[in-house]
Amino acid sequence: MGTFKSFDEIEAWQKSRGLTRQIYEQSNKGLLSRDFSLRDQMRRACISMMSNIAEGFERGGTGEFLQFLAMAKGSTGEIRAQLYIALDQEYFDKGTFDQLSGQAKEISRMIGSLMNYLKKTKIKGTKFKT
Repeated sequence: MGTFKSFDEIEAWQKSRGLTRQIYEQSNKGLLSRDFSLRDQMRRACISMMSNIAEGFERGGTGEFLQFLAMAKGSTGEIRAQLYIALDQEYFDKGTFDQLSGQAKEISRMIGSLMNYLKKTKIKGTKFKT
């Protein structure tokens, strides 16, 4: 797609990978590690965010990429909501919440910017090249 040759070159994917790593670290500690439902849902949302960026890119069409980016952006909202639950349950402190939530917001903005760019571009995707 455009100037990206691989999904792992996309900064939003790179940042989502970092957030996923941190969510896994946090969810292996303290009471959150024993709240299996919330822990697993947070992990699934992160996995969804990363995976949808990658899968959408690999589909090779701008239209499909936009659909998958929309799902990835939705997953950032899901993560933020789950972070509030973890904060309210005192699974981690406000500083950790602010840092993780801030990263999720940044990723959401990046995905939104990429979506806006793709909507305006004439690029159809690699599968349409002749």
